Amino acid sequence: MVTAPIQPRSVVSRLPGRRYDHWFFTGMSIVMLATVFAGFAPTYFLAGMTRAHLASPILHVHGAAFTAWVVLLIVQSVLVASHRIKIHQWLGFGTFALGAFMVVLGVLAATDSMVRHLAENRVASEEFYIVSLSDMMVFAVLLTFAYRARRRAAEHKRLIYVATTTLMGAAIFRLPMSWVHARMHVVCLLMYCFLAILMAYDYWSTRRVNRATLWASVFLIVVEETRMPLATTAAWHAFAAWAAHL
Repeated sequence: MVTAPIQPRSVVSRLPGRRYDHWFFTGMSIVMLATVFAGFAPTYFLAGMTRAHLASPILHVHGAAFTAWVVLLIVQSVLVASHRIKIHQWLGFGTFALGAFMVVLGVLAATDSMVRHLAENRVASEEFYIVSLSDMMVFAVLLTFAYRARRRAAEHKRLIYVATTTLMGAAIFRLPMSWVHARMHVVCLLMYCFLAILMAYDYWSTRRVNRATLWASVFLIVVEETRMPLATTAAWHAFAAWAAHL
């Protein structure tokens, strides 16, 4: 009797997959909220929020809406983690409405800030205007695609994550640390750390970077790295002057 050779059983590695998504996205949402608090604590949160002496009333609405977005990000992550999907979906429509409102508020607040600082340094004010407007553009684009991908959970949550990363720039810019405060190149590098962490998690959990993570991150970085050269052009200064006179 001839016994057939026993074929070695292939060892299939068990990847984490989406098993730890709830922990990762909830944890990173908390990190984002902590970053926002640290950046705006002196001028907004610790100043009493509604009682804070801000330069314009629109900034109060702007601050409340953007804070609510990051808080809702945590709430939505917790709802998914606790399998309360129906509540998550119902609240999601309100969250997207808030996101659309934030784009409008962001443009208004940026324009208001530019107008207030024109007398101090017109060129610098008009050039810095592109920072907030480009952030709102990236946020709006990613939010739109996140809404379209709302039934594809893996893509949806990553697009929301990268969209929120766009908002981190304003908070990081104001961190009370000399090596960070108001240094745009450092601000961008710290923003990119949020993207790198997401890519690392993707690779660790599935051995590949999710396509939504990849294209959204590339989109954000390209906009961040090309906006300042664009801000120095005559066309941009003409646009900023037109916006200031609206």
